Amino acid sequence: MNLNHPILEQSFAIIDQEIGQHSFNASEYTIVRRIIHATADFEYLNLLYFSSDAIETGIDCLRKGYPIVTDVRMVKYGIRTLVNKTFQNPIISAVEQVTIPEPEKTLTETGLLQCFQKYPDAIYVIGNAPTALRALCKEINKTQLQPSLIIGVPVGFISVVESKQALAQIKIPQIRVEGRKGGSPVASAIINALLVLAKERELNEKS
Repeated sequence: MNLNHPILEQSFAIIDQEIGQHSFNASEYTIVRRIIHATADFEYLNLLYFSSDAIETGIDCLRKGYPIVTDVRMVKYGIRTLVNKTFQNPIISAVEQVTIPEPEKTLTETGLLQCFQKYPDAIYVIGNAPTALRALCKEINKTQLQPSLIIGVPVGFISVVESKQALAQIKIPQIRVEGRKGGSPVASAIINALLVLAKERELNEKS
């Protein structure tokens, strides 16, 4: 079962040729390559951070059908095709959960915190909203609840670096992009790569 379109495979071949030697393991490189395909930006080779348990945790949770909570709709739309082809995990977009933000909070921040109360052990994927990532990190520090995995890749100039620094201080499985870069395409690429790895693992165990 090949989850990759032939054009995608051709793009991967070009990326492999341009990158050449690298220090990533096979699973990490699967994610890196998909991000570069989504962005055409080879700087991600030096910006990605994987905690030691992030990929295995992600694979295991996806296979078990854990919910995936995204900050915005664009990430949800970017992953649902592969989710439907693989493990049918529930996908919840935080921004769609509320219509009125709490005082001094953004809509996405409000929705994400509500999701954390409902789905504390979900996979959290944040590609746009640094306020939501900072709020999640703050809430984790206040409670015994912990997400299974956090993908923290918001993009922009305001609070973005600070939100990623807050994530770095939490001992929890995580994949993040350092600095200002990131975004919905990057967040979607990471989850999609994990879905491919999880499906390949399942198929290999059956063969």
